[in-house]
Order: sequence, then structure tokens, then C-alpha cells
Amino acid sequence: MEKKILSVLFFLGLVLTAFSQTEDFVCKEFSNLVAQEQHAHQALLNFRSSPFTDNYDIRYQRLEWDVDPNVYYIKGRITTYFAPTKENFEQLNFDLSNALQVNSIEYHGNALEGHIQVDNRLAIPLPQVIPLGQLDSITVDYEGAPPPTGFGSFIKSSHGGQPIIWTLSEPYGALDWWPCKQDLNDKIGSVDIYVRTPAQYRVASNGVLVREYSDGDDKVYHWQHNYPIPAYLVAIAVTNYAYYSDFVPVDGGEPIEVLNYVFPENLSGWQNATGATVEVMQLYNELFGLYPFADEKYGHAQFGWGGGMEHQTMSFMGGYSHSLQAHELAHQWFGDKVTCGSWGDIWLNEGFATYLEGMTYEHNLGPNTWQAWLQGKINDITSQPNGSVYVSDTTSVNRIFNGRLSYSKGAILLHMLRWKLGDEDFFQGIRNYLEDPNLAFGYARTADLQRHLEQQSGQSLTEFLDDWYYGEGYPSYRFNWWQEGTTVYATLDQVTSHSSVDFFEMPVPINFRGAGGNETTIVFDHTENGQFYQFELPFEAGLVRIDPEYWLLSRGNFVTNNEITSVYSPLFEQVKLFPNPVREQLRLQLPQGLLPAQCLTFNANGQLVQQFYLRSETEEVEASQLSAGQYFLQLQTKEGTMTTTFLKE
Repeated sequence: MEKKILSVLFFLGLVLTAFSQTEDFVCKEFSNLVAQEQHAHQALLNFRSSPFTDNYDIRYQRLEWDVDPNVYYIKGRITTYFAPTKENFEQLNFDLSNALQVNSIEYHGNALEGHIQVDNRLAIPLPQVIPLGQLDSITVDYEGAPPPTGFGSFIKSSHGGQPIIWTLSEPYGALDWWPCKQDLNDKIGSVDIYVRTPAQYRVASNGVLVREYSDGDDKVYHWQHNYPIPAYLVAIAVTNYAYYSDFVPVDGGEPIEVLNYVFPENLSGWQNATGATVEVMQLYNELFGLYPFADEKYGHAQFGWGGGMEHQTMSFMGGYSHSLQAHELAHQWFGDKVTCGSWGDIWLNEGFATYLEGMTYEHNLGPNTWQAWLQGKINDITSQPNGSVYVSDTTSVNRIFNGRLSYSKGAILLHMLRWKLGDEDFFQGIRNYLEDPNLAFGYARTADLQRHLEQQSGQSLTEFLDDWYYGEGYPSYRFNWWQEGTTVYATLDQVTSHSSVDFFEMPVPINFRGAGGNETTIVFDHTENGQFYQFELPFEAGLVRIDPEYWLLSRGNFVTNNEITSVYSPLFEQVKLFPNPVREQLRLQLPQGLLPAQCLTFNANGQLVQQFYLRSETEEVEASQLSAGQYFLQLQTKEGTMTTTFLKE
């Protein structure tokens, strides 16, 4: 019997293989993390990285603050060591809110006059031009009540009847509370942080607590961090913290301290929960290399909301769920050691952190299962037919921190890269990315990750990223097969949910099961629609499932078990159906040679929902009464029968 490569399906014996998740396993804290990040970053709408600060490099900063958690106020003295990166450097600019008052500026032991505060910028004219690359320093003394910017930058709150002040600056909130340089191209080489506060309070911050000492009724806490850090990851939190430490064993090395600053009223709950971080860090150390700041510490500081923020070496935490601990710890590699070089590439921070959170379940850590986690993410992403991982509009805070796209789809994009490249090349390529001396403790773009994965695997990822990173939507696969003895014949088609991608090239795993426990999974290299396959199967297949282990981002997949016998006509290639997806009217265009034609519309369950005749080359079909979902349009013509698909929004 002749077998033809046809994009043709029959609906008799339709077998559905889409399985639905019966329980939502996404923890409350993670959902809240995304929502609160969106809320906290409203300043992004009104701020652009200043072009006035791109002509120098910050080598070191000494940050001295007076903070009383009972009073919404900050006094600061910031000493910055910098070196010009461009010629004719005669004015130093910082990002600083106009709401904060600059009291004095010291340069080489002398007071400088003539500074200007305008448009959240502090402009400091210098007495002479500083040569290119020459190290110099300046000190700014300032104070004030930081401007309210929503649920972010500088917050005074309370817990258990006690006051707390904490900061959260991502992405552009640092200027609300200190003179800094807010961009994604220059990290501060190292910092010393001194915070004076009333003696009954403790201060959490970056790096190592070098010293704490009494000074009258106050205490001064000196934290030191000797790694490059962007301004948005510098943070302090001040309240009556209780504290304790967990320790992560390291083969052949010193244990890594996990320092926990928690509210006294919650101490026992935290002590019973944070051991999860020890297990998760051991996993990440094995997969991605030793924790980047192992000679300092990792830590948690409890603060006043239900999400988390990955401040370098000390994540601020609103809770202690397994997923939140795993997510924020992952950021120390992805987001802190290597930081996205543009908010358009935020998935390099959030997609990775989300995927690593999921991988803890793959390794049997935490309360969820790997399959349930994957299915939950895929269901979330495909709940809408559009959206890219790439952020084209960085003026929209909701778009940058979109949970469905930057977090979930970014994570599943990594999962598909792992499937495409294989575990060995995927993980080695990621480790190479993290260890690249041009990226480690610096900034990266998506092209940098692509380069390392391509060099490791020898595969080009340009088309993959065009489809899955820049493109929108996802495919729905349709697999038609029949078996004669031990030989199986099959065709594999797909319809895409968004017009930005006409076809997703991917290796598609399909599982075949038979009687007596016989089972095998075959991977089909899917490079074109209507692709025909012939292969041997040493048992009679019964159940056939597309992607049962959730390697692919897809939805509405189905399998039919029917032999293809229709006659193929080149005229079928001229058939056009649009718009797709459709809301109201579906327009069909057929060449004259196919008319008249009978048109049958089937839903995803193979049920006939419409039947009509087409007598003209262009006709409109009413689709408004159809429910949202995927439909199959079968055209019965004098040239034969063909089937195509459309989506109803």
C-alpha cells in the first residue's frame, strides 16, 4: 500500500493524551514573590538608567548610615572610589532622589561647592579634569526621609510590636535612599557598610559582619563585602533580630555559614525550616559549582512581605517555604554572581532561579514532585496563547516581572534547552557561562549564554531562540499512526498558538505502550509539518502519548490511530484560513479547482460541531458561537480530503 506524506487526519477513534493537573503545587510565597516584585518596581516607569553616570567605574564604596527603625529617616556619608572611563572627566554624577538633602561634599579633604540636584541626579563639578583611568575619591554627606515609592526601596514597618526598617532597591530604587550609580554595566568593586542604630536593634546586610561595637546608647555594625555588587543588591534591614546559623558541609573545604536573622516571635518556626537551604545549597554546589561567596556567608533576613529578594549574600525573606528558599538561593549564582545586563534579559535572573527551584523537586527535595511542578508551569504558560520570554518593553514593570513569561516560560525554555542539548552539554555549558571571566561577577546578555551552550554542544541555537525566546506562543502537536505487523507508519503535525512563529522545530518524544508491560519512547526530529515516519516496533502498540515526561512547552496535543488513504492534491497548498486564532469571523479562501467543498468542523474531542458547504473562493464562517480551544477543519473536495486546524480565542 502506498504511503504518502500528508497533513491529513481522520477523527474516528480519536485518542486524547492531554492530562490535567488536579492540584496547584505553586507555593503561596512564590506567587506572592512575583506579585510583590511587580508592586515594588513601580519606580521603573519613571526612571531610565542615567547617561550621565556612564563615564566612570566604581572601584569601592564606604557606606555609613544612621538608622533608627522608630523613625522614617536616614543619614548617610558615602565615600566613593572611582576611575574615569572617558576623557575630559570634569563632573561626577550620582543617581540620587531630589527628596534627600546633600549637606556637604568633600574632595581631597576640602569642601566642594556648586553641586546641583535635578531630576533625581546629583551633579558635582570637579576642580580639575581627572585623567582617564586615574583612581580618585569623593565623599557625600546627606540626609532625609526617602520618598515613598510603593512597596519597595526604603520601608518602615513593624512586627510583634517592634519597628523595622528595610530596603529593597531592584531595579531602580537605590537612588531613593543613597547616592549611587544605577545601571546594569558597572558593579561596585567592594563595599564596607557601617550602620549606627539604637543598641536594642541589630543590622542585617551584605557580606561578613566584621565588627559590632557599642557607642553610647547606640551600636555600630560593620559589614564588609569583597565581591563586585550592583547598587540594587546593596541592602540593610534593622530591627530586634534574633539570629542563629546553619552550616553547609563542603567536601575538602570549610563549611559555608547560613546566617539567619529572624523576628524573635518566629524563631522556632525558622529554626525548624531553614535546614532546607543546607540541602539545596549542596545540590546547587554539585550542579553549578561552589556557592559564589563561600568565603563570606549566605544568609536570610526576615522582612515585611510574603516574597523574597536576593540581596547578595543575604536574601531578605518574607517566609521560609522550601520553594522560596530554593528560588532566592539560586539567585546567588544567577542574578548575583552573573547579573542580567538588561531588564529585557531578566529571564537570566528569574528564569534560572525558577528552574533551579523546580530542580530541587527533581532531586527529591521539598514537598512537590518534579512532574507536577513541570505540568503546573506548562499549564500556567499555555493559559494564554501569546507572550515571549524576551522583554521588548522595559518601561512596563508588569511585563518585566511577568510571572507567566519571565519566570515560568523562562524556566521551561531552559528545560527545553536541556532536552535539546542533553544533560552533559547543558550543565557543562551553564558552568562555563558562570565561570567565564568576562561574565563572572559581572553582567551577561542572552547572547552570552547562547555562545557558551553552542560552544559546548556544537549545535546552533539561533532558530531555537528565535522561536522560543523572541517568538510567542507554543505548538499543539497532532500525531497520526497506524501499525502493520512490526512496522509503524506515522505523520506528525503542529499548529502554533501565535502567528509570530509558524513552526517550532523540536525533537518530540512519543511513548508507545503495549500489552504485557511493553513500552518504549521514540524521539522524532520534527522539522516540518506533515512529516512522515516509518519505524519498527517489536510489539503491538495500544496507548500512544506525546511528551509524557513534560519536556516540551505544548498544549492540546492529540493522537489518532488511522491509516492515511486520502488523495493528495497540490491545490491543498493554496488553501488559506485566517485570522488564526479567530474570535468572530473565520475567512476561508479556496482555489476554484477545489470547489464546491463540504466543510466539517470538529472540536478537540473529535465531535462534529459545524457542517456547511463552500461554493465561492472566499467565504466567511461564523465562529463566535464556538467555545475557546482548538478545532479541526476537514475539507472534502473532488480532489480529495484535507484537514487543517484553527484556534478559537
